[in-house]
Amino acid sequence: MARKSLFTLLLFAVACSAGAQTTKNYNLVHLLKTDKLRIDTSNHAKVIDVPGKHAITLKNIAWLKKTSLKNGTIDVDLRGKDVFLQSFLGIAFHATDGKHYDVIFFRPFRFHHADTATRRWSVQYMGMPDHDYDKLRKAHPGVYENYINPVPDATDWFHATIILKGGWITVYVNHSPTPSLKIQSLNIARDGMIGLWADGLTEDFANLSISQ
Repeated sequence: MARKSLFTLLLFAVACSAGAQTTKNYNLVHLLKTDKLRIDTSNHAKVIDVPGKHAITLKNIAWLKKTSLKNGTIDVDLRGKDVFLQSFLGIAFHATDGKHYDVIFFRPFRFHHADTATRRWSVQYMGMPDHDYDKLRKAHPGVYENYINPVPDATDWFHATIILKGGWITVYVNHSPTPSLKIQSLNIARDGMIGLWADGLTEDFANLSISQ
């Protein structure tokens, strides 16, 4: 009887282990300095001095070399700018190349906008290249973008958690139990590269981790 109980416990432990996620933390400063980000001069990437964050700043997309994700969780600290129509930053994923990918990004200059309708444009999904924000906003208003809860200051660091599971994408900000956005991917790819995504000005990234 004791042997049977021990066997049952071992099976339970193996099952739990098989279902558990492993988390990898990425020091973005180290990745930049050791050529483990796919960048060029257009990225304007450099290290920034932020105690305890191993932070970098860049623009356009910097892909992590030899890193891909199907299902799992992406955690990252982000800091944008309160500059109208100039600050867009987030994470690209499921990329098959530099033009075909999903992306979740934020518009910090919308975080505290006085107009409720445009404040709902704070966090956005796009499935590039066929489903950009303009097409989605016209065809599906209010579905693929939303306001953020809780609302960070536009120039403060904030934490984003992006969960990918079976085609669903769920976004949490600053560890809130309530998602700021939950949508289904519009792209066919369900696996691929991960990138730091910035459009407009250079944007700040730190404390990236990936669980899968």
